[in-house]
Amino acid sequence: MDASFLLVKLITFFLSLVVAYLAYHGYRRSGQKPMLYVSGGFVFIGAGAVCEGLIYHTFGTTITSAAFVQAVIVSSGMMLVLLSLTKQ
Repeated sequence: MDASFLLVKLITFFLSLVVAYLAYHGYRRSGQKPMLYVSGGFVFIGAGAVCEGLIYHTFGTTITSAAFVQAVIVSSGMMLVLLSLTKQ
């Protein structure tokens, strides 16, 4: 795997975990449940950012199937963020 590609993916993953941590910290401080959904959503988004390459190289699947798995994981994270915005 190309080193620059891996670096960009790891930076994306790290940033999503920082956002997830801050959202979780906000949940612990305020007790607002939507912040917990934001935290979980960004964990899924971050995991989706790195999973495509890992699935493609580790399991030897096609790039299409790896991209499909990534899309499902990222979409799940986006649904959690959307849920947090619509919950009261």
